[in-house]
This record gives sequence, C-alpha cells and structure tokens, in this order.
Amino acid sequence: MDEKTAELRDIFIETTGSDTVTERQSESRGSLADVDDPEEVRERVADLVSTMRERYEFETDLDDDTLVTLVVGYFDGDADEDLAVELGVAPEVIRTARFDLHLVRDADRDAPFDMDRLDKLLVEGADDDELAEKLDVPVDLVREFRPVAAADIRSTRVNHRFRDDFSELLTDDDLSQRMAEDARNDGLREATEDIETDVSL
Repeated sequence: MDEKTAELRDIFIETTGSDTVTERQSESRGSLADVDDPEEVRERVADLVSTMRERYEFETDLDDDTLVTLVVGYFDGDADEDLAVELGVAPEVIRTARFDLHLVRDADRDAPFDMDRLDKLLVEGADDDELAEKLDVPVDLVREFRPVAAADIRSTRVNHRFRDDFSELLTDDDLSQRMAEDARNDGLREATEDIETDVSL
C-alpha cells in the first residue's frame, strides 16, 4: 500500500469506523495469480480452454478435460511424447493441440530458414507453394512449420493473452519465459502491425 492509499484508508476508517471496503479491495478481483487449490486451478484452465474453443476452430477433437491435462503437463515440463502416452494419443496430436492452445515450444521454431519471414508471408496470405518458392525450401518443410507460425500469429493477435494466463496460473514466475521470447515477439509484432484485430472477448 503506497502512502496516498494509506492516507485515504485512514480517512475512510475515521469517517465510517469501518475498514470493510479496504478489506474487499485487497481481495482478488478475477486475477489468475495466487490460486493455490489444484481443483480451482484446473477449473480456471478449463475456462480458458473453453473460451479458446469458442473463439477458434481447433484442429484436434480432444475434449476440454484432456486439453486441460495437456496444458498442465506442458507447464510442468512434460515432453509431447510423455503427454501422448499419458493421454493415449499420438505425439503429432499433442503437437497440434498445443498449437490450438497457442503453446509453442522454442524447439518448434527451430527451422532452417527465417521464421519471422514465414510469419510475414503468412500474414500477407501466401499459400504453401508461394512460401516454398520465396523461402527456397521444399513444400513439405513449409507444411511442417506453417502451423507453428500460424499459432504464434494467433497468439500475437491477442497479445499472448491465453498463453500468459495459462502461465500465470501454472508457474511461479513466467518472467524468464517472456524475456526469452522478446526477440521473437518483436518480429511477430512487425509482421502483424498493419492488421486490425479485435481482442475483446
């Protein structure tokens, strides 16, 4: 509490004889932070997954409960192969589901070409053949990395809201992750700066 807030609080208490409003102000107002109960965390993650499903067309048919387990495992450091065994699906399905949820690993972006250029070309509407020609790579390689770039672009268009909300719920401190992605995000912002977006939900 800063000095000004403390002063206003004292005035309020002196005037009303109660600090009820101050106590209410100190409570969480929908913040994702400081949620300690595992069941409540899962419920909050499930709400985010449900919101994303309404907003986007998911590529996989995994149900929300399975996707919640995937999100929790992702932030717990589980590899796609481990999640695939746990959830009884192929690793490729886990990868696609992660992209549906804007959860892209650094390793996903390890392409033999400039991913920022791929982002820009995608935003401009290039198809796979055009991408392959302009990036001077085989079409198969384009098809491998296009979903990665598309997931990053979707995430950027909502200011990484969903990824950051997941992170806030499931990690103690996501600062290092954000710092590590600064360069990547700068490139995406440049690629999408001319696009009008509606981030209100």
